[in-house]
Amino acid sequence: MTFISFNYTLFLLIVLGIYWLTPRQSGRVFILLVASLIFYGTFQLQYIPLILIITLFNFYLAQAIGEPEDWRIANTQWNRRRLLLLWLGIICNVLLLLSFKYIPFLLNIIGIIYNLPKILETANWVDDNVTAPLGLSFFCFECLAYLIDIYRGAPAAASWLEFTSYKLFFPKLISGPITRYHYLQNQLGMTGKKNSEVLVKIPALKFPNLEKVTEGIWLIATGAAKKALIADNLGIFVDLSFSNLQRAGSGDLWLATVAYGLQLYLDFSAYVDIARGSAFLMGLNLPQNFDFPYFSKSIAEFWRRWHTTLGDWLRNYLYFPLGGSRVGLFGTCLNLLIVMLIAGIWHGAAWGFIVWGIWHGLGLVIHRLVDSFSKQFNLKKVWESWLGILLSWLLTQGMVFGGWIFFRLPNLRDSIWVIEHWWGYDADVQFADKVYLEVMGLERLQLVWLICVVVVAMVVNFWFHRGLKLQLNWHLKVLLVPVFLFTVWLLAPEGLPYIYFDF
Repeated sequence: MTFISFNYTLFLLIVLGIYWLTPRQSGRVFILLVASLIFYGTFQLQYIPLILIITLFNFYLAQAIGEPEDWRIANTQWNRRRLLLLWLGIICNVLLLLSFKYIPFLLNIIGIIYNLPKILETANWVDDNVTAPLGLSFFCFECLAYLIDIYRGAPAAASWLEFTSYKLFFPKLISGPITRYHYLQNQLGMTGKKNSEVLVKIPALKFPNLEKVTEGIWLIATGAAKKALIADNLGIFVDLSFSNLQRAGSGDLWLATVAYGLQLYLDFSAYVDIARGSAFLMGLNLPQNFDFPYFSKSIAEFWRRWHTTLGDWLRNYLYFPLGGSRVGLFGTCLNLLIVMLIAGIWHGAAWGFIVWGIWHGLGLVIHRLVDSFSKQFNLKKVWESWLGILLSWLLTQGMVFGGWIFFRLPNLRDSIWVIEHWWGYDADVQFADKVYLEVMGLERLQLVWLICVVVVAMVVNFWFHRGLKLQLNWHLKVLLVPVFLFTVWLLAPEGLPYIYFDF
């Protein structure tokens, strides 16, 4: 049941009807849980018992980690016990992630290093026969954040029903955004437990007014348009180009690289738009995940704008505990490399993701060194000039889009082949006819112009929001929503899966 489908539309309408007809907030929380289980069951019914067991484990572990009922027993021994329980939770969640997503990769490494054919066969068998639960990476990161927050003093969930409804909340379940428990707890009027008293949140959830309903439907409509009309069409070209590497020329590889960067952003941000729009209609607000990332003027700014909930998680639960920027310039650079290496590994079990993480880590290190050098020699005005801004933007986007090659082709043999053939390589004569004319129905130059139109539309959107600080009023959105939805229904190609479903 993908977001852009009649089944999801019908499912969402039924859920909203039952949800708002239920008078008590506790009943609505139960409706969310049932709806989420049904939603996930349409993808992987077999894994529902597993995710419920994991949720139950983290719920009770967090209660054990929470503050003691009597602070007189909060001594060194108690704090040591809490820390051990926290590490138990971290290890179990990480092992769960490793067991499903990284076992074949690790077995392959062991088999190659020690020349063990049986290990390699086992790795191939696991890779072919074991499918990881959808959204496992997001699921585990949320669990880790919750356990650490409780250890730091936040109140633990008092009800397993409420915690499970948060963990399995269907709009965010598979591809985020990564959402902390207490962020939704405050909106849903859930209860929290701290010491021996139960902190009761007064339910303030009300049926959204017309403007908020319009905003929710608008997010769903624009998300569907971005995904189906732009991202999926770009994805067709990207898939054809990267699956026929030896036939594509240097110009085709450059065009596919740029197209993939746009596809990835539009695909993922479209998912988040629909997720946020669905939550809006339930009176809830999920965090934004993108803030015009391709207008960033440094790699550090890019990570404040790209996948912001992942960036927030990396800062709060990895970078700061490692010491952040309080450990000197060398320690800060080392921390940045470690954090981005883990970010790369989180995205997938392949050397390409590791290289991608190190690539961004090196970018952050270079930015930190240049920033330190500029402050020391009073060169910040150079970077603040229009020429400095343009240069820094070009360098940032060159690094970001160049890194996407390792993201799209995590097999290093393929990604390195692309980089080696970015210059001076002619395409196969049949490539243009097959890919551009037969499949895309366009010539190469026409596709270039269409991509330029997409980029210009992004610039105009950025200028309206950031430059003029203007937004469409809800009346105009009401008029545009049916236009967008009808256009999607009429022109959308056969839907491609969301890219971040793999992560």
